[in-house]
Formats: sequence, C-alpha cells, structure tokens
Amino acid sequence: MAVFLSLLLILMFPFGQAVPSPGYYPSSKVASIGFNQGFRNRWGPQHQRVDQDSLTIWLDKSSGSGFKSLGPYKSGYFGAAVKLQTGYTAGVITSYYLSNSEARPGDHDEIDIEFLGTTPGKPYVLQTNVYMRGSGDGNIIGREMRFHLWFDPTQDFHNYAILWNPSEIIFFVDDVPIRRYPRKSDATFPLRPMWVYGSIWDASSWATEDGKYKADYSFQPFIGTYKNFKLGGCKDGGAASCRPPSGSPLGPSGLSSQQYAAMDWVQKNYKVYDYCRDSRRDHTLTPEC
Repeated sequence: MAVFLSLLLILMFPFGQAVPSPGYYPSSKVASIGFNQGFRNRWGPQHQRVDQDSLTIWLDKSSGSGFKSLGPYKSGYFGAAVKLQTGYTAGVITSYYLSNSEARPGDHDEIDIEFLGTTPGKPYVLQTNVYMRGSGDGNIIGREMRFHLWFDPTQDFHNYAILWNPSEIIFFVDDVPIRRYPRKSDATFPLRPMWVYGSIWDASSWATEDGKYKADYSFQPFIGTYKNFKLGGCKDGGAASCRPPSGSPLGPSGLSSQQYAAMDWVQKNYKVYDYCRDSRRDHTLTPEC
C-alpha cells in the first residue's frame, strides 16, 4: 500500500521539487530585448506573430516557422523565456540554438536547446546538443544530453539560455546550470561565429521516443511562445575589447561550488540520457568522454 501511495503521489505531483539555489544569476547581467530589436523572420512568416515584445510561432500541416538573429556572434550569453504547448505534441520540436549552417553549408557548428514533444501524461524532454563541422548527411557526431524538467514547461514561461565562450559552453534553465561542456581540444569545440535561431518544426522521424510517436495534425496548430530575449554577446567583427558575460561569479570560466551542487542535483534527478554513457556509441569519435 505504501508503494502504491508513493506512486500515486508521483503521478499527481510530478513537478514542483525545489531545485537548490545556484547562488548566481547570469540572466540578470544581460538586459532583455524585444524580438524586433535582435531578430528577424527566417522562414514561415505566415506562422509567426509578434505581440509587443513576445513572439509566437506555430506549426501546422502546411509549414512551421523559424527566426534568426540580425548578425553573428563569436561568444556570449543567449537566452529567452519560452512557454510550450500542452497536450499531444509528439514529433514536434521547439528550439532555441546557435548555428552557422547558412554560412557554412555542409561544414557547420551548432549548440542546441531543443524541446522534444510528447504524448499526454508524459513530460517534455529538453535536449542539449553540441556539434562541430556537421554535414547534415548522417555523419553528424552528436553530443546529446537530455533532461526532464522539475516543473511543467507548458504552464508558464521559464528562462533557457546558452553561454558560449572560448573555454566552455553552459546550458541554463532559470539560471540553474544543467550542463557544462568544457573546451578540451579545438577539435571538439565550436569556435567559429554563429547566429542565434529559434524554430518549431516536424521531426517525427526521431523526436518522440525515437520516432515511435509522430506529429498528429488533428491537434494542430502546435505553438511555441518566446519573450525576454537576451543577446549578451560579442558580435563577429565587433570591438576586440568585448568580453562575454560570465556564467559564474568566479570569472570568465568555470562554476562556483554552489552552482556545481545545483547542476549535480539536476543531473542526478532529471538527466535521462548522456551520450558519453551510451554503450551503443563509438566513443573514439567523442574523445572528450
């Protein structure tokens, strides 16, 4: 009976655990901007709407939508508050990421935050990924780490961010670091300028339980809403004196002990996949593991 009651409580209250405080809040160091101050439509303009400073994009059977920063960056802090759609969203990906795919087709770098859609009763998966010189033809060596969240991302806006500088990449959720990817070699770290993108699109072939569940357009439109955009970066071609915001009170790289404790708590309780721990992977291709 005790086990049954515990399972019932987990089902009734799957969110709401108190994450340890990181003690440092890098989002507070970067001012928010409106969508039109830093971005433009990239594709699917008929599936994109700006209301004051928020942006809504949606996917239906005819098209998805995407947006892009006005210029490229060589480092910085890039964030947005995002609210996801509830209900059946299998096969749908809502994203916020860095890429130079248009400038370097067949040889581009990327740093991803992707929300993988789900079926009712199951949580969203937040996928983080890093790759460099990817071709898009099946030879991409992904470095995926996936998480569930300690809250319901469909009920309110939450802040998601990527901090990228020459020594590390840190992924944040509400200022809590969930993953740190340090630069261990030039071959395993993206160093070339990238633009900031966001999109909503159909990835039925793999997004939800490895493609088990597909996008079902009887539930269309699928909607993602963004606001509180932050572009705290050093622009490509900008002043040489520019320094990207730090992700830590310690200086240009690394995390404080309090931040590491918060990240460890997230990874212990909410990490659901780590490419370095996947025995099916060829780890000679990912020497940083």
